[in-house]
Amino acid sequence: MLVNFRRFAILTLSVAALSHAADAPRIAVVDSKAIFEGFEGTKEAQAKYDKQVAIWEQEVADRQSELVKLKEKFEKQSMMLSEEKRKSLGEQFQQKQTDLQKLVSSLYGKDGKVLRENEKFTGPIIQKIKATVQALAKAEGYDYVFDRAAGAVFYWKDDADLSTKVIDRLNSEYGGSAKPAAEPAKAAPAKK
Repeated sequence: MLVNFRRFAILTLSVAALSHAADAPRIAVVDSKAIFEGFEGTKEAQAKYDKQVAIWEQEVADRQSELVKLKEKFEKQSMMLSEEKRKSLGEQFQQKQTDLQKLVSSLYGKDGKVLRENEKFTGPIIQKIKATVQALAKAEGYDYVFDRAAGAVFYWKDDADLSTKVIDRLNSEYGGSAKPAAEPAKAAPAKK
C-alpha cells in the first residue's frame, strides 16, 4: 500500500508540475544594441548627424586657424606696432579666443548642440524600436522580453531572441527619407 501511495504522490506532483509549466510565462530576449545598429533608419540618421557634426567641427577648425593666424601676425608685427595697435590686436585675439571657447562649450558642453542633435536623431528610432518589440511580443504571445544589451539577463535560449525579427520588420516597414514608414499592424492578443 505504501508503494502505491508513493506512485500516486509522484504522479500527482508530475501532473501538477506539468499543468504549472503550461501556465509558465513566455520569455524572449532582444539585443537593443544589435537592433539599433541593424536598423536601416539608424544608418540614415547617423549620416545626417555626422554631416551636421562635421559642419560644426569645421567651424571650430576655421576659428582655431583664424586665431593662430592672428597670433602669428601679432608676434611678427608686435615690434613695429604702436602701443595702441598692439593693445587693439591683443584685445581682438582675446575676444576671438573667448568666442572660440564659447562655441566649443555650446557644441560639446553638458547640454551642447552635439548632444541635442544626437537625441534628435536617436530618440524617434529608440521609440520605434520599443514599439516594434512590444508589437512582436504581443503578436507572438511573449509575456516578457528582456534586453541582453542592458546586461539584465544571465541566460537565454538563442531561439528566443527576437532581434533579427525586429530588424527585419523595421527594415521592411522602413521607407527611407522618401516616404514615412508604415505603422506596425496591431496584432490580436495571443492566447495563453
